[in-house]
Amino acid sequence: MIQRSLIFRILLLLVFLPGATIFAQDAAIAEGSSLFKANCASCHNKNMKDDLTGPALGGVEERWADYPQEDLYAWIRNSQKMIGEGHPRAVQLFNDWNKSVMNSFTQFSDEQIANVLAYIDYQYNFVPVGDDPKGPVVTEEEDNSSLFLVITIGLIGLILVLMRVASKLNVMVKVEEGEELEPERTLFDVLTSKSMIATFVLIAVVAGGSMMADKAINLGRQQGYMPDQPIKFSHATHAGLNKVDCNYCHDGARRSKHSVIPAANTCMNCHKAIKKGSTYGTAELTKIFASIGFDPKSGTYLEDYENMDVKEIEKIFKTWIESQSDETDPEKVEAQVEEEWDAIVSSLTNDRKDDFRGPIEWIRIHNLPDHVYFNHAQHVKVGQVECESCHGKVEEMEVVEQYSPLSMGWCINCHRKTEVKFDGNEYYKSYENYHNQLSAGDREKVTVEEIGGLECQKCHY
Repeated sequence: MIQRSLIFRILLLLVFLPGATIFAQDAAIAEGSSLFKANCASCHNKNMKDDLTGPALGGVEERWADYPQEDLYAWIRNSQKMIGEGHPRAVQLFNDWNKSVMNSFTQFSDEQIANVLAYIDYQYNFVPVGDDPKGPVVTEEEDNSSLFLVITIGLIGLILVLMRVASKLNVMVKVEEGEELEPERTLFDVLTSKSMIATFVLIAVVAGGSMMADKAINLGRQQGYMPDQPIKFSHATHAGLNKVDCNYCHDGARRSKHSVIPAANTCMNCHKAIKKGSTYGTAELTKIFASIGFDPKSGTYLEDYENMDVKEIEKIFKTWIESQSDETDPEKVEAQVEEEWDAIVSSLTNDRKDDFRGPIEWIRIHNLPDHVYFNHAQHVKVGQVECESCHGKVEEMEVVEQYSPLSMGWCINCHRKTEVKFDGNEYYKSYENYHNQLSAGDREKVTVEEIGGLECQKCHY
């Protein structure tokens, strides 16, 4: 029995020892990923190559190479303390970033900081960034689930073989010692024993629970998600070039929980007059006209539009497209007319909607799970939070993407650092003590955290 136990342990060491370092590295990066996403992702770009609210973090250790490692760790824990002490690198960073105050992470251990830096290095050096003219888009990290499954199955098989070898060795020992042998158990007997079945069930429950938790945590979170919409609407043109206020189109943001997607009649407030686009000509604007029943040539809405013959509607819009074409070759004009009409029909119809008339079905980009409560009016009207804080520089986006991670940690960090705007804000009159402390100079600011912004029931029903 002693020989079998010793051999079994040696074999196990031979199997697991070579992979121990690899698994330890993976675990460090995994923990660093969790810490980064919960504490750093609200200000720093996760691709580590592009600036966000804070600087890109790729290569941060090299940029601090002239100073001891302890200085970098101290900066991460409490940057303001180092600035107050006059550390040259700390002061330089503070000034370079318009004296933006970095959150303090005094709770981080050296190991946790090292794991975050390992994750930053991994993202910076090994995760590629898509070469997209609209801007960098981080590719998804490689899914190693199938690899881990193969390794797990292989290890289980190897363990079974080793158990079999150990059993044979045990039999040999008993024969040598003249002991009576019990009937030998087959592999089937081993696999169908109560202990093995219980083990398999436990593994299945743990694996299933882990997968379900991961999927639930990531529900609705698709940072960088940039779907093609039925109409090529450029926020860069509208919000950027023409300075259209976000709240003009997304009127619900200042008065309700939802920001709302503007109806076509909101578009028509401008496009009754502007009938030809600066980039796509008639191709995209005619989709709006066709959905709502507006004849751009006469400048009037078509009567009884929902009951009109489709061929008659097709003729109206084809005539319009032809009249606005910049082509001189009749064949090219005809091809353009057919192409744009086909695009109108295909863009405004789908498996659930076979008629191009009616509401435009935009593809939703931001969709929080049902157990999360978020009120746009509370943030936009009461908190006076700028749209760009969560949605990024939309005025520079040709195609809107999910800019922020939308994680619980990201929201919590925002509540911890965001200063409540008390001045002239009627909604905060009830916080008399805070007003008095601010007036007396006993307090510099009040954060959302201090007025209950971290209470669970504020965000969860």
